[in-house]
Amino acid sequence: MRAVVIRSFGGPEVLEQAEVPVPSPGPGRVRIRVTAAGVNPVDLHTRSGGLAQAGLMVPRDVIGLGWDVAGTIDEIGSGVPDFALGDQVYGLSDRLDVPLGAQADFVVLDAAAVALAPRRASAVEAATIPLNALTAVQSLDALALTAGQTVLITGAAGAVGGFAVELAVAQGLRAVATAAAPDEDLVRELGAEFFVPRGGRLGEAVRALIPGGADGAVDAASLGAEALDAVRSGGAFAAVVGGAEPAGLRGIRVSNTWIRADGPRLAELAALVDAGRLTPRVAGTLPLDRVADAHHRLAAGGLRGRLVLIP
Repeated sequence: MRAVVIRSFGGPEVLEQAEVPVPSPGPGRVRIRVTAAGVNPVDLHTRSGGLAQAGLMVPRDVIGLGWDVAGTIDEIGSGVPDFALGDQVYGLSDRLDVPLGAQADFVVLDAAAVALAPRRASAVEAATIPLNALTAVQSLDALALTAGQTVLITGAAGAVGGFAVELAVAQGLRAVATAAAPDEDLVRELGAEFFVPRGGRLGEAVRALIPGGADGAVDAASLGAEALDAVRSGGAFAAVVGGAEPAGLRGIRVSNTWIRADGPRLAELAALVDAGRLTPRVAGTLPLDRVADAHHRLAAGGLRGRLVLIP
């Protein structure tokens, strides 16, 4: 079978579509025939060696790429009562140090990292959800806000930020979104009550709308101290990129969202998609052998949603 791997760090030229053995699922695991696999910034940072330099992974002879997957269960290991052959599922491969990731013809995942896919979404759409929506919802969990409170979401037109807006609204929070000015209509459609165009002094702009500042912030754009300034004293702040969290000035509780796979939470997200309350966004699709093009496009920026590879 084919799989996207790297054998050295560097630019998109190090990406390889390799022929590897089809994996078999051990106890508690399932094998998925991949229909669609998302491409995320973590793939670029893995490929470049940035994550290894940061001490987040060990350099290996072969490293597999791909976190998001949607497809069909075609083999089940022992001790997995909740799935059946032929189930349409989606899931998350949340380990960096693997020889085989989700960008492949088949992938084996822990059953606990998988859920039945949304019924009202295609496999391509489903493949945009796990990493980004779980990052958004786990960030909101860390804030521990209650209904009626305000949450600032930076990068609100992006993949994580867009999901964060919708999930905040689903929790009864009042979303304050910041993004490029042309994205205002988009983020308001996602449910943002307030909008602040990117640029200028974010803290002052938010405080003009919310006296004292927002109760919390999900910093999907990694603005750091600039976004922290828009949060009230004693509020909460969730960074979504390692090393991007600011100091907890003014008693603000600062956390970093280290994403983890969560099958039960993916099931909840699928229900929100089916209810029309969570919107997958596909920036484009490419065949597996054009993974380097996907890396170039993602690195160039400006995408609204995620690129998806079709094995």
